Amino acid sequence: MKHISPNQVAADTPARAPTRRALAKQQTRLKVLAAARRLFSEQGYEGATIRDIAAAAGMSTGAVFANFTDKSDLFREIMVDDMEALNAAMRDAAVRGRGVEDALLKVFMAGYTFYKSRLQLARAAFSVSWDKDGGPSLRGLPASLALEDLFTELLSDAVTRGELSQEAEVKLRSRMLFDTYLSNFPQAIFDGWSLDALQARARDQIRILLAGARRG
Repeated sequence: MKHISPNQVAADTPARAPTRRALAKQQTRLKVLAAARRLFSEQGYEGATIRDIAAAAGMSTGAVFANFTDKSDLFREIMVDDMEALNAAMRDAAVRGRGVEDALLKVFMAGYTFYKSRLQLARAAFSVSWDKDGGPSLRGLPASLALEDLFTELLSDAVTRGELSQEAEVKLRSRMLFDTYLSNFPQAIFDGWSLDALQARARDQIRILLAGARRG
């Protein structure tokens, strides 16, 4: 008798199309997310209620709670979606950098440019204290950690190229770059700094953080 592996069975089994119920649930979820994004952008995190979001989506509050645990769960999913899109934009920006300093600056600016077009939503994100509400901090989300990983990759590649010394303390500098990137957001989204002003500040910060790591 010929042996058939589980992988062969899976390959030979036609994929089932989503059921009508599954499609309806997915559409409901997307409508809720779209309504929540709009209201969070217009009214901030505190101002937008689940009742308002449900009404804007043309749903009952029960339909919202059938898809999301609470308002913080809904807001976090929107932020995660944004951060994943941002990470892709940052990686594209990094590739265009001429040397590690320019690559890091382009990554910083990709982030500030991204959120400049989403000011209200960005303000809501940076005003929410997830720790206070019992949820994970924004920094602890995988999409946020991916940015620190990108800094680590850029510094490690610079060490490999000989642009930075072997004693560059890549992990420590990556963490410091991440903290510095975040530290500029009050100016970026609350104080109305222009992108040119943010770029000048970020350039100086990156130069200081790389000082002592360059090869003599």
